Amino acid sequence: MPSIIERDHVHAFCHYDHAEISSTTSGPLTGLTFAVKDIYDIANVPTAFGSPAWLKSHPIPTKTADFIHSLVYAGASLVGKTHTDELTYSILGMNAHYGTPINSAAPNRVPGGSSSGSAAAVTAKLVDFAIGSDTGGSVRAPASFCGIYGFRPTHARISLEHARPLAKSFDTLGWFARDPQTLLKVGEVLFNETAPSDLKANYFFLKEAFDLLPPEIASQAKEAMAKQLNKSDIPTVSIGDQDLKDWAETFRILQAREIWVEHGQWAVQYIDEMGPGIKERFEAARMITDKQHTKAKSDQEYIIKIMGNFVANNAYLILPTVIDIAPLLQSTPAELDAFRRNTFQLLCIAGLCGLPQVTLPLLTIRDAPFGVSILGQRDKDLTLLAEIAAKK
Repeated sequence: MPSIIERDHVHAFCHYDHAEISSTTSGPLTGLTFAVKDIYDIANVPTAFGSPAWLKSHPIPTKTADFIHSLVYAGASLVGKTHTDELTYSILGMNAHYGTPINSAAPNRVPGGSSSGSAAAVTAKLVDFAIGSDTGGSVRAPASFCGIYGFRPTHARISLEHARPLAKSFDTLGWFARDPQTLLKVGEVLFNETAPSDLKANYFFLKEAFDLLPPEIASQAKEAMAKQLNKSDIPTVSIGDQDLKDWAETFRILQAREIWVEHGQWAVQYIDEMGPGIKERFEAARMITDKQHTKAKSDQEYIIKIMGNFVANNAYLILPTVIDIAPLLQSTPAELDAFRRNTFQLLCIAGLCGLPQVTLPLLTIRDAPFGVSILGQRDKDLTLLAEIAAKK
C-alpha cells in the first residue's frame, strides 16, 4: 500500500521527515488511523512548529508525547505529522514556508489554521481523526471551514508536555473527526474516562454572537442547531452591556504578551526569517505594555464570571463558530486580516474562560461549510461530547 505521503493529495502532511507508529493492541480505537500536528514531539522525528527557523535551531526530540502512546495503546495507528501555520500564530492555514493544505470541502478557500494539516487530512479522508491544538481557535476555525467536527477541551485537562507552546494559559490539545461518535471515542481515551449516560442539558443561543452574522445566516444557523438538538424553542441569553469586540481585544493583549514572554528572546534572533503576518504579530506582541496587560487580566476575570454563570447547572451556549465561511485563497492581506480580527469576537470566548467547545458541521453557505458551536461547562467535556454523539 502506498505511504501516506504518496497518498497525500491535499498537502496535509509534513514531508521533511516521516512519523509512523502502528498499533499492535486492541481497544476502543482499533482499526482507526490518526495524524498529529507538527507541534507535538515524537522521538527521533523533528518538530518544526511550522517554521524552518525553529527546525534548524532546535534539537530533534528524544521523547514522544504521552497522549500519542495512549491513542496507540487504544488501538489507533499514527500515520504521520501534519502541517501547521508558522509557530501556530494564525487561524487561516497559510504557511509562507511550507504551503497551504487544500480544503477538500471548498478547494478555492483556505483550510483554516493553525491546525491546517490535521483538518485537511480528516476532510480528505486520509485519516479517521487528527490531533491539532487550539489556543485562539486553531481547531474550531478549520473545523468550520472544512465541514468536520472539531473539539477544544477544557483548558489544562490534557497535558501539553512535549508540545511547543504558543500562549500557555490558552493552549489546549484538540481534535477533529468526520463524525461525533469518533470525536467522543477519542475523548474517552484522552481523558481516560467513560462518558456519562444520564444527559440533562439546557441550551441557550448567545445573542451577541448571532448578532455578528447577517440575519439570514443567523436564522439558518439557529434553525440547523435546533433541528440537530431536536429542540423547538431554544431561549436566548445576552451579555448585556458587554461588547465582544472588547473581549477579543482582551484576548489579543493577553495572548500576545504570553507569546512574547515565551518566545521573544528566540524571535529577536529569527524575526527576519518569519513569514508575512507572523513577523508583524510578533512585532506587535513586543509592544504590549504592563498597563495593558494588567487591565486585560482584570477584564478577563470579569468575563470568566459572566460566562461561568451562563454555563452553570447543565447549561450550554450555542454560537456561530466563526464570522463567515472560509475566506477565498486569493483574498487580499487586508481582507484576511479583517476576517481574522472580526472572527476573534467569537473564538476568544472559550479561550478567555478555558471552556470546552465543540464545532458541528451543520450548514453549507455559498457552496462552503459553516460550523455552529456549543460551549460547555469547565471539566464537563465528555458530557458535551456525549450530548452531540447522542443527537446524531
